[in-house]
Amino acid sequence: MPALSRADTSLFGRWWWSVDRWTLIAIATLIGFGYVMMLAASPAVAERIGASRDMFILKQVVFLSIAGLIVVAVSLLSPRGVRRLALAGCAMALIMTAATLVIGPHIKGATRWIALPGLSVQPSEFLKPCFAVTTAWLMAEGKRPGNFPGMLITFGLFGIIAVLLKFQPDMGMLAVLTAVLLIQLFLVGLPLWLIGIFTSLIGAAGVTAYFVIEHFHRRVQGFLCFRTADVANKLDAATATDATDCYQIRRALEAFGNGGLLGTGPGEGFVKDKLPDAHADFVFAVMGEEFGFVLCLVLIGIFMFIVLRGLLRLLGEADLFVVLAATGLVSSFGLQAFVNMASTLHLIPTKGMTLPFVSYGGSSVMAVAFGMGMLLALTRRGHTAELA
Repeated sequence: MPALSRADTSLFGRWWWSVDRWTLIAIATLIGFGYVMMLAASPAVAERIGASRDMFILKQVVFLSIAGLIVVAVSLLSPRGVRRLALAGCAMALIMTAATLVIGPHIKGATRWIALPGLSVQPSEFLKPCFAVTTAWLMAEGKRPGNFPGMLITFGLFGIIAVLLKFQPDMGMLAVLTAVLLIQLFLVGLPLWLIGIFTSLIGAAGVTAYFVIEHFHRRVQGFLCFRTADVANKLDAATATDATDCYQIRRALEAFGNGGLLGTGPGEGFVKDKLPDAHADFVFAVMGEEFGFVLCLVLIGIFMFIVLRGLLRLLGEADLFVVLAATGLVSSFGLQAFVNMASTLHLIPTKGMTLPFVSYGGSSVMAVAFGMGMLLALTRRGHTAELA
């Protein structure tokens, strides 16, 4: 492909010289990690469920290829285009998330998916990027003259989403969306005492959920009693379904210990033969065992680079919508990565949240791709001329 000149005024030419190419390279690297980890982790999982060894690999190749195209296509948009896409996406994801409560299959104690021919879609995954941009627009509009009730609509939208996620239930997703909202409220200038009250209410809701929601109670209880003799005994029982989370965490921690500094080598690990979600929620454990502590640090460094790079690109940004939206997107991305890796390392209760671009999952990969495409679009240099 011929080199692009800075004088090139075509759509692609203007995009190439204005987009954050370092973040683009980091995203491409994560997609590369995704390919490698599917080759390492998924064949054993596929065999265990009686499917073809290549089933998950072939699907994820398609998902990641489409995700790469989505990142580039969405990053071509102007901030106005990003806003329109997010508003439409938020409305559609909200309707489909509500539909899961009616027509969604019951899987692992939750109803989060809509079954389609050949795949299952988790609509709430798309709420993460779309919610961040939508609330950013509402808050920014609320700050303009005209008495637009942006803050009121924001809290109303959050309340609707919170109720839907509670009934699924998906408390991890709700926690991420709540954290994103709190960060945006802080940036928009809401008094700290109000944020403190809001945080206290969320804490009270979490305590209530522990006593009221069985699924949430089991996850927290498994985290708290992980090292007790009772759990250890349950882990040895073949029918210990209540100890599934503890079992997976124990095997994951053993995998990190087996991997050591440089890992056992590609294909030489054993944890993928024992964990039912080795290709998805616990793919970080497979990486720790087969590729070692060093490569895990490299992966963590890539996630940190994307988050910090996204925030640094906002320095000097004058448009409040862009600041709030980009901060929400990068915060959601970083929090999702943190939740996955922290739960694998038993730092927080287990949560069925994927590692962005690395874990298996079509809905997650596509949703993260939309979010990263929006981030690249909003942080392009010279976008202010396209705001209107």
